Amino acid sequence: MGAFIYQPLLYCYILLGVFGPVKPLVKTLHPIHVSTSNIEYNVKDNKFEVICTIFTDDFEAALVKQYHAKTDLNKPEMHAAMDALIKEYVAANLKVSADNAPVKLNYLGFEINREATDVYLESDKLPQVKKVDVDASLLYNLFDDQINIVHIIVNGVRKSEKVNYPDKRVEQVFLRTGTKALKMNLSKNQSYHL
Repeated sequence: MGAFIYQPLLYCYILLGVFGPVKPLVKTLHPIHVSTSNIEYNVKDNKFEVICTIFTDDFEAALVKQYHAKTDLNKPEMHAAMDALIKEYVAANLKVSADNAPVKLNYLGFEINREATDVYLESDKLPQVKKVDVDASLLYNLFDDQINIVHIIVNGVRKSEKVNYPDKRVEQVFLRTGTKALKMNLSKNQSYHL
């Protein structure tokens, strides 16, 4: 029965391959324009660790449009040139603030992960953060239906938000956790044993 279902699909692919261009077909199979930015405050190191995941074909197209340069994120011989473009692009399109102060994100590199590109960033040391603001406009120069999903994690608490073009701002507040914060919330006349 399974072969009966897949056989007509196989014929469709063969006919499309013979009579029609295959590359535009691939583009139509990728109708959603989305990226994710995972921004986590590492309590051990007192740093933000950031991973942006972007569809590779879309990312290459955005880099070409922005910088009018040849791009190929898969070619090892172009890796250094791509590092320079990616560093500049992400710095311009992903801004993070902690407690109303801008956070400098240091570019660490990128790698291809199947159809996506993961871009790695890290901040310098910061004191414990309570409020995180993110301006994410990745691929806004390419698509007017772009969606950026931003995950912010502080003290193990994850807050996520979907940002649709043209909006780009995400603001999250994290309350302090642990025994210190719990004791601060108790009045002087109460006692609580942990």
